[in-house]
Amino acid sequence: MNRKAVMLSGIKPTNFLTLGNSIGAIKSWLNLFETYDPIFMVVDLHSLTVPQDPEKLREATYRSLAVYVAAGLDPKRCLLFVQSQVPEHAQLSWIMNCMATMGELNRMTQFKDKSERAGSHIPAGLFTYPVLMAADILLYQANWVPVGADQKQHIELTRDLAIRMNNRFTPQEGPEAGATPKKPLFTIPEPYIPPVGARIMDLQEPTNKMGKSDSSENGAVYLFDSDKDIERKLKRAVTDSGTEIAFSDDKPGIQNLLTIQAALTGKKPQDLVAAYAGKQYGHLKVDTAEIVVQAIRPVRDEAERLLKDRGELDRILAEGARRASERAAPTLRRVYDALGFALPRA
Repeated sequence: MNRKAVMLSGIKPTNFLTLGNSIGAIKSWLNLFETYDPIFMVVDLHSLTVPQDPEKLREATYRSLAVYVAAGLDPKRCLLFVQSQVPEHAQLSWIMNCMATMGELNRMTQFKDKSERAGSHIPAGLFTYPVLMAADILLYQANWVPVGADQKQHIELTRDLAIRMNNRFTPQEGPEAGATPKKPLFTIPEPYIPPVGARIMDLQEPTNKMGKSDSSENGAVYLFDSDKDIERKLKRAVTDSGTEIAFSDDKPGIQNLLTIQAALTGKKPQDLVAAYAGKQYGHLKVDTAEIVVQAIRPVRDEAERLLKDRGELDRILAEGARRASERAAPTLRRVYDALGFALPRA
């Protein structure tokens, strides 16, 4: 029987998951359920690249998990877990750190951007977190990784590390020369970038991505915003000069609103443009606000219900950690064996 290809993804825990997260990641995940073997995680270890308040991080992890489940990530149909509860991630990450080079990590564009904002005290984790990301992916022999265009470089690093280790450490069937290689240590993953909605832009600065921490209060729509807050933010969204509604790079504000609509309705941007012929920007804003409210309201309400029942969330966490460790452990053991670590034999 042919096994489904593994699709793996995750988002850092935050109290401020945005519409961009929903469209760029969560919504695209749901469309892949029937085709792939889905794995989703709250990557809380990655959040430590910046200082965290312990209680806020814990609360944010629960809120992220609640949103995932409320958005349709049924733990019975997928593997859903919190990264820090599966020790194999940190264990493989150290090995991958020893395989990566300083030159490779220096070339990471996101490190350059984020280190400039960090000032003179740049955490080492900010430099090496692409290696942890590689470990996250390779542990589960993932075939596909849904990412935004800004993360594609990290998948390329993951592929390079996997190929390097496969070439260097894949054991042979026997000691004789020319023996047939065994199955490679790692599957080589591919990036999956949704064609529409992968990059939802800031409502106030539409040339910048809508971010969980980088956007202003009015620049991002958060999944726990009230209906009124959503309407207010969309109606105040920055548009462009002129009056024509067009899906064009020289109209980033209008393009962003059309992209949001296209991602949430499944319509093509060009078809949306045709429907607004002769209409003004205000019509586009009002319609977009209504579409976003209808998309976010059921997720927000169900997430708030789940947060009132921490017992249910704790059960999901414990079961997810157990299942994830069962899947990750064989890969880590093969890596340990290939590297020459002394392993107890059953």
